[in-house]
Amino acid sequence: MKLTRSLVLSRAKASDLESIKKFNCWGCNLTDISIFTEMPNVEVLTLSANNISTLEHIASCQNLSELYLRRNNIKSLSELSHLKNLTCLKVLWLAENPCCGIDPIKYRLTVLRNLPGLQKLDNQVVTEEELALALEDREEAINPPGPATASSSNGLPDAESEYDHLNYSMEETDKNAAQLGMKPVSGDKFSPSRESVTSLKKKSHTLEAVLLLLKDLDVEELKTVQCATENKLRAHSRQKEKKTIVQH
Repeated sequence: MKLTRSLVLSRAKASDLESIKKFNCWGCNLTDISIFTEMPNVEVLTLSANNISTLEHIASCQNLSELYLRRNNIKSLSELSHLKNLTCLKVLWLAENPCCGIDPIKYRLTVLRNLPGLQKLDNQVVTEEELALALEDREEAINPPGPATASSSNGLPDAESEYDHLNYSMEETDKNAAQLGMKPVSGDKFSPSRESVTSLKKKSHTLEAVLLLLKDLDVEELKTVQCATENKLRAHSRQKEKKTIVQH
């Protein structure tokens, strides 16, 4: 999917590209983001859960300070070269891309060596110690060491790793829910059996996307969401009552 001018202006509720400071396009299956060459003043980009494979066009965003790219298709850390001249960039979230490889320490040091101005990487604060180590170390993980086989990057079997990714996603979902004044949604509701991990991951990602989108809606749009939600809840309640009657 190509990110077009009309889509950007619509989502950002803006009249022109140069006025946009923050842009969120989470989970839209994006592959072409060349439109960012026309957005030099954007400061925060949220592009997680897409299919982006290159950072070439982000190089034009000279005022960019925060870049969220988790769960995309960036295969090589050589793509970091497109970010080297972005002197304002302080926050980068790149986790869960193919370029992260299976050695988290080497990956983190390589990113910091290429982007020493970062203050936070993958939601972890950059310390002076690891930055110094990164600048001293000459071994770079420009390409991932190779595909993971029977074990994941944390040494656990694939099934156990699925649990880790689900919990990671639900932590982020809970943060979004808290910002909206809602109760945490993780816990018993998302306690998976091994057979249901995949479907639960999809549900948690959907919920995470919904909570993120709620932040961008105005009052009238929120009322529309509320009405649709209430209708769905009533339909669910009627269906449950019918099942109870049939059982009795």
